Amino acid sequence: MTRAQRRDGGLLCAAAILLLPVGGAQGHICTDLRKLRQPGVTIIEARAFPAGPFSAPTLHGRPQPALARNALCRVRAVASPVPGSRIGMEVWLPAAGRWDGRFRMYGNGGYSSDMPFVRLVSGLNAGSVVAATDTGHTGDDPDFVVGHPEALTDWSHRAVHETAVAAKALARSFYGKKPRFSYFEGCSTGGQQALSEAQRYPLDFNGISAGAPGNNRIRLNVAFLWQFVSNRNPADPGRPLIAPAQLRGVTREVLRQCGTAAEQARGYLDNPFACRFDAAAMLCGPDRRADCLDAGQVTALRAMTGGARNPRTGAQIYPPWLPGSESIGPTDAALPGWSLYWSDPAHPQQPARAGFFRSWALRDPAWDWRSFDFDADVMRIEASLGASVAATSPDLSAFRDAGGRLVVWHGLMDPVVSPWDSLFYRQSVADRMAAGMPERLDDFYRLFFAPGMGHCGEGPGINAVDTGDALIDWVEQRRAPII
Repeated sequence: MTRAQRRDGGLLCAAAILLLPVGGAQGHICTDLRKLRQPGVTIIEARAFPAGPFSAPTLHGRPQPALARNALCRVRAVASPVPGSRIGMEVWLPAAGRWDGRFRMYGNGGYSSDMPFVRLVSGLNAGSVVAATDTGHTGDDPDFVVGHPEALTDWSHRAVHETAVAAKALARSFYGKKPRFSYFEGCSTGGQQALSEAQRYPLDFNGISAGAPGNNRIRLNVAFLWQFVSNRNPADPGRPLIAPAQLRGVTREVLRQCGTAAEQARGYLDNPFACRFDAAAMLCGPDRRADCLDAGQVTALRAMTGGARNPRTGAQIYPPWLPGSESIGPTDAALPGWSLYWSDPAHPQQPARAGFFRSWALRDPAWDWRSFDFDADVMRIEASLGASVAATSPDLSAFRDAGGRLVVWHGLMDPVVSPWDSLFYRQSVADRMAAGMPERLDDFYRLFFAPGMGHCGEGPGINAVDTGDALIDWVEQRRAPII
């Protein structure tokens, strides 16, 4: 694993790409891909393009130039494996003679249909066939399943699999041979897609990289709801008890309680797993420090730092976020942390991902967060959605037996997916497959944590991770990644 400072290592989305067609024999061969007959797949476009520059917006909407160093055959296709399914995909194939024999696919973010085009360019420049999918819908709100029930399965796992199958068939038709090795890389929802592939479709990829995986999807959304409920007065839900700006003070207090002098200066903890933060220390006293909280705010903070729990049994529903992730740094210039998923940015009086509960989980357009039961409703949702939406199976034996290699990585300041969840998932795999002996897992499954990193990148410590070369070395040269 390497420390990388590149900012294009995360999940990126793009609008239309401006490329100029090129003629000649290569263009003719590319065009012939439109004749490819694969059950359930329709080729919409197959066109050859020269190497050259183009511009695509990043995840945050800022234009970022990119340079395709290889001429390519760009294929746009749709897969419809079952009635009601419509999976869009992009497959880019380097010009003949420039292919390295590899296939690389890149994951998505959130519930968005945007494809990571800048990542596609990166893989193309390395000489690989590259692919991405819109996950079977358009837009970025979970409400996309309304009237389209098959879109739920497409988003959950089918779209990545169908795209991988189609991309390999296109490569075989274009080059006359199938890829020697196949790789998948994704973070957040892309990390969930990565683990889902290892669990459900273990033969699709030889190497898989899962960053900050949101694979415990149902309980993760319940945890977001827990944060919202814990930090709201039901009579005034539009106003959080602890304001987003106050979270920087919480992070400063975390560093004061748990950090060394060096960690306080850097603004992050090297090992926040070991921090036992005491929210009560922030209670305002006679001296009333600038960062202090009143009694109601301390109660809210204690609930949030403890993580979602079943009120009847006391059992942990989802692990808490690590101390120090409240904001991505302690200064006034720090990036947002927990407040990113406190509420719907467009409707602050309702929780984030309300569409998940309305459209997926409870199928009630009139669902009200005040009525949610963190005991019965959680069990009901898991019974109805767990088999399709979650990617938490600890059985990776088929992936292991096929020679697969899995790298999971996670930022320790992640305010979106708790690093505890990645740790607990690996332990569940150890318990299921290795009789509690994690060294056996190291033969095919490595877990790495990045101090000072937020969700999938950025932060005062390590701000980006690129696992591509390390994963290739592990699969093809049997050189296991190390920190």
